[in-house]
Amino acid sequence: MAAHSLSPSLYRLLFAVKYASLHSRCCAVHKKAQYSTIYNPSEKTFEKILIANRGEIACRVIKTCKKMGIKTVAVHSDVDSSAVHAKMADEAVCVGPAPTSKSYLNMDAIMDAIRTTGAQAVHPGYGFLSENKEFAKRLVSYPVMIKASAGGGGKGMRIAWNDEETREGFRFSSQEAASSFGDDRLLIEKYIDNPRHIEIQVLADKHGNALWLNERECSIQRRNQKVVEEAPSTFLDSVTRQAMGEQAVQLAKAVQYSSAGTVEFLVDSKKNFYFLEMNTRLQVEHPITECITGLDLVEQMIRVAKGYRLQHKQEDIPINGWAIESRVYAEDPYKSFGLPSIGRLSQYHEPLNLSNVRVDSGIQEGSDISIYYDPMISKLVTYGATRSEALARMEDALDNYVIRGVTHNIPLLREIITHPRFISGDISTNFLPEVYPDGFKGHQLEADTRRELLASAAALYITAQLRSQRFLGELSPVECNHWELCVELGEQRHVLEITKSGNVYTVEVDGGEVEVSGQWDLASPLLPLTINSTHKMLQCLSRDASGNIVLQYLGTSFQVRVLSKLAAELNSYMPEKVPEDTSSILRSPMPGTMVAVSVKPGDTVAEGQEICVIEAMKMQNSLTAVKQAKVKSVHCKPGDTVGEGDLLVELE
Repeated sequence: MAAHSLSPSLYRLLFAVKYASLHSRCCAVHKKAQYSTIYNPSEKTFEKILIANRGEIACRVIKTCKKMGIKTVAVHSDVDSSAVHAKMADEAVCVGPAPTSKSYLNMDAIMDAIRTTGAQAVHPGYGFLSENKEFAKRLVSYPVMIKASAGGGGKGMRIAWNDEETREGFRFSSQEAASSFGDDRLLIEKYIDNPRHIEIQVLADKHGNALWLNERECSIQRRNQKVVEEAPSTFLDSVTRQAMGEQAVQLAKAVQYSSAGTVEFLVDSKKNFYFLEMNTRLQVEHPITECITGLDLVEQMIRVAKGYRLQHKQEDIPINGWAIESRVYAEDPYKSFGLPSIGRLSQYHEPLNLSNVRVDSGIQEGSDISIYYDPMISKLVTYGATRSEALARMEDALDNYVIRGVTHNIPLLREIITHPRFISGDISTNFLPEVYPDGFKGHQLEADTRRELLASAAALYITAQLRSQRFLGELSPVECNHWELCVELGEQRHVLEITKSGNVYTVEVDGGEVEVSGQWDLASPLLPLTINSTHKMLQCLSRDASGNIVLQYLGTSFQVRVLSKLAAELNSYMPEKVPEDTSSILRSPMPGTMVAVSVKPGDTVAEGQEICVIEAMKMQNSLTAVKQAKVKSVHCKPGDTVGEGDLLVELE
């Protein structure tokens, strides 16, 4: 039937094999006096099938489809518009005039009929196009997924939408696969657009016993690598959950698997699920399953390896509460949702002071994040009796997580878990490109949150100024409690009037009033404040004597400049810095190793043409020209190690 009903490992089989097999089974049943097959109405198949044939075989297929509750589409020539098969079907589409070459063999017309009717599968019957290889290729068409057969973690994986992208994807995927796994073999599968990625945790022993430990929702991904996971899924009902679990256990038993493993599925909007792959190992996201089941999966793996039987039965496996995992990476989320960042963790504090927070990490303050290994810093897990409780704890945990020395993806993680679509469960593997079509830009301030940020920055600035004056003995006998300041945020300048009473600052800004209070420990990276009676956790990333302050607020870093009224007036006379013309230079967007340099001085490159390839953390990235130009100079060669921002190529 349709390619998307098959396991990914079978997608590479030719259409002719699949359709011939189906055709032979149907004919064998047809020759019997009575049908021996039993239709199970609980089995999910297709909603609509197009029959690319006519006459008795078309009628034959339509009969079975009706019995199975499947809608049908008939195709016909203009002289067949009143034929029996055209009337039997739920829909009928004319595909051309009487000659078969212009109708029943007209692939373009039949493909149009498939698209316009929304048919999910095609039954070719016999004759006509049933064994046509070209028709087969058009029905197992783009997009396709190219992936490393020994792969994982999104490495060695590319989506191709045409022949050119297939060739490029093959090159990069095979090189990444060899670099990451020592095996450059690839699989090519049909790519299902806009699905959910839901997986089932299984546990099996060497005595024929196997359990499914519920599901994990893993649809939030970038570059085919998971970013946020949760257990259970908001999407599955108990019937679908059980069906997926039972099939996962059947697979484990069929291959006599023993240990913890994960069976991954793609799930469409109708809760139809399709086998993706089985990972015969411990998954990165296993902690969220441990949270909701109470089982230690590593302990279970060790017991099974020693030969012990499983201690539990299927009815013993609960879903207790909700768990969410955020993968904290040393990555820049503003560059393709996360290009690697390297450096030393100059300051590092995990939010373990909060309840029901788990941090799985292998680093500490002073650890180095290098270009040679995966840039994961930790897995941040929160648990709650309900999903909303787990999400609230994740929000607090991200706000309290202190990471200095490398760029990290906490801004993206916090935006994901607070986004209305995520909160409502309206997600798919395309969540990030759909929500951020122009790339991630950080938290977008509204009028009220902008006032809160400006007021907090001003209060912090005044607190630091007063402390310095006390230290230097410059305070007058009567301490000033009223100030007028200007705060620059982006291209905008805001005038603030501030009044101080004890530890409370009242700030008038942009037509509103904000009250800010706190302990104001300037030595701590965390800045717990009460803003308009609501507790907020900010972080002071940096500040200097010139009034430049970088605050992490709502997960995102904002740079502000606080000036006195006089300084702001004088600053307006300063010449503006001319920005660098980046169209004629190519800088490295990340630290890494040069894999290939495709140009030399004197070459003419077209817009979009590949100039070089850089590898970072086993992932290869093609850098292209932003305009047509002649290459002036090349400052790198294959094998060079480059840093973020290093000049690679100059154009004239």
